[in-house]
Amino acid sequence: MKTRIVTVLFLALTFFGCEDFLETPPADTLTDETYWTNETSVRTFSYGFYTAYFSGYGSGNTWGRYFSGQGLNDDFAPTAPAQFTPNAVPASGGGWSFTWVRKANIFINRVQTVPMDQAAINHWRGIGRFFRAMEYHDLTKSFGDVPWYSNALTETEVEQLYKPRDSRTLVMDSVLADFKYAAEHVRLENGPKGLTVNKDVVLAYMSRVFLFEGTWQKYHNNNTAKAAEYLEAAKWAANEVIKSGRYRLGNYREVFNSLSLAGNTEVILYREYVAGTLTHALNSYNNKEPQTGPSKDLIDSYLANDGLPIRVSTVYQGDQGIAKVMANRDPRISQTFVTNQLRLNGIAGNYSTTGYATHKFLNEAIKDLPEGSLSGNPTDAPVIRYGEVLVNYAEAAAELATVGGPAVTQNDLNISVNVLRSRPGINIPHLQVMGGLPAVAGKVYDDPERDPSVPSLIWEIRRERRIELVFEGFRLDDLKRWKKLEYTNTLTNPEINMGAWIRKADHPGISAAVVLDKSQNDPEGYITPAWTAATQRTITDPKFFLNPLPLDQIVLYKEKGVTLTQNPGWQ
Repeated sequence: MKTRIVTVLFLALTFFGCEDFLETPPADTLTDETYWTNETSVRTFSYGFYTAYFSGYGSGNTWGRYFSGQGLNDDFAPTAPAQFTPNAVPASGGGWSFTWVRKANIFINRVQTVPMDQAAINHWRGIGRFFRAMEYHDLTKSFGDVPWYSNALTETEVEQLYKPRDSRTLVMDSVLADFKYAAEHVRLENGPKGLTVNKDVVLAYMSRVFLFEGTWQKYHNNNTAKAAEYLEAAKWAANEVIKSGRYRLGNYREVFNSLSLAGNTEVILYREYVAGTLTHALNSYNNKEPQTGPSKDLIDSYLANDGLPIRVSTVYQGDQGIAKVMANRDPRISQTFVTNQLRLNGIAGNYSTTGYATHKFLNEAIKDLPEGSLSGNPTDAPVIRYGEVLVNYAEAAAELATVGGPAVTQNDLNISVNVLRSRPGINIPHLQVMGGLPAVAGKVYDDPERDPSVPSLIWEIRRERRIELVFEGFRLDDLKRWKKLEYTNTLTNPEINMGAWIRKADHPGISAAVVLDKSQNDPEGYITPAWTAATQRTITDPKFFLNPLPLDQIVLYKEKGVTLTQNPGWQ
C-alpha cells in the first residue's frame, strides 16, 4: 500500500508539474473536454499541489524546512552565521509568481463542470480554495501587498495581469473566506487518512495561517480590529480540531523518526517515504555528518522539570558539563538532543559546532544501515500535527486577550499547553494563569530572562511553542511576525553564538578551531562558533520583514503603464 500511494502521488506530481498545464495541452489527448470527466481525474489533479505545500523532509540530498530549513534564527550557532543581505534585490524570480494561484483558480473553475453531485463539487471547490489560500498566505508573508486573482486569467487580459497590488488586508480577508468555505465543505474522509487533505487538515492550517496573520496585524500594522478577527479565526479552527477528539499525543520523538507514520494518533498530515522510491537525507544529517549546533540560548530556554525557567528553578544544576545541563529538565530536551556526550570538533566526525548534538530526527534502528546514511532515508515526515494545533490555540487565545478578546482562562491552558506537558514521557507541572500571570503549583513567577516588552504569560506560551516545534521550520517566521528579528543579532544576544561550556584539558584531541569565549587561548569557557568580528550578524533595518520584488517585474509593469511599488527599504 505504501509503495502504491507514493507512486500514484509521484506520477501525479510529475504529470501536472509543468507550469503550462492546460495552457497548451496535447490536442489529441488532453483537453478540458477529455480530462475533466470524473472525480478520479479531479483527485489526481489535486495531487499536483502536494509537494508545493507539503514538502516534508524534501527528497534526495535535502530535508526541506526541518532542522536547519530556517537556519537564520536564534536556535542555531553556526561558525558562519547566515546574514540578512542588505541589497539582495533579485533581477527576476524571488518568489514573485502567481503560477500556483492560476492553477488553483483553474481547479476551482473546472470542478464545477465535472459530472458529480453538488456535495462532491463543493468538496473539491473547497480543496481548490484551500490551496489558493495557502499560496496567498505564502505570497503575503513574503511580499505584503499582492494582487488578488479570483479567476484564471488568459494572456490577453493585460489590464488584470498587470494590475496594482491589493492591500494585504483585502487579500487576507479573501484568504479567510477561502478557509471558511473549505472548513465547511471539505470532507472529513478524503482518501488515505493522513496522506490527503481533509477537513482536519484545512482546520489545522487555518489555525497556523491566521495565528501568523493576526499577530502580524497586531505587531506590524497596529490594526487591533483585524488582529482580533484573524486571531479569533485561528483560535476557532484550532478548537474545532481539539474538541473533535480525533487526535491525541503519544511519544514525542516517534513523530519525527518513524519509518511509518500510518496510524500515528498525533499526525494530521504526513509525507510518506519508501526506500528506493522516495527518500531524503535528514536522518543522515542527524547521524554521521557534522551538525550546525543549537545555541546556548535555545538550550537554556528549556524549563526545569519543576515547570520553572532555569533562572528561577531550584532543581537546575547549571551548565558546566553535559550531565548537569540535561539533568532535571523538560524531557523534550532529551528527546531532541544527545544527553550523554558532547560531540566536539577534532574528536567526533559527526561533531556539532556547539558541542550539543541533535537526534530528534534520527532513527537508531537504521542509523548503521545503508538507508540510514546519505540520501536514502525513508523515515516519514510529519507535515502538520496536533502538537502544533495545541500551541496555535494557546498563543491565539493569549494574543486575542490583548486586542479586546476574552481573558485567557485556565481551561484555555488545560486544553492546549497542559496537554503538551502531560504528553506520555514528558509529564511536567502544568502552566497556570493567576491574575493574568504565569504560575506553577499555585505560585506566580516571572522569568528574569524575559524580554521586558513581552507580557509574561505570552512569553511562557512562546517558550512552549519554541520547545515543542523546535527545528520544524517555524522560528524565523515566528520572529518576523512578532517583529523580533533583533533576537538574531549576535552582538546584542551573545548566547545565540555560544554552545556548551567545556574545559579543553578534559577533551584530548579537540580541534584548535574550537574557540572558547571568543579567544583561541582560553582553557575553559563556552564554545563560540563565530568568534571573529567579520562573522557577526547584526540587523538594524526593518526592511527584512518583507522580501524585495524582482526588478524585471517592476520594469514589465512600467511598460504596461502601471507602477509596481518596491517594498520599503529596497531599491
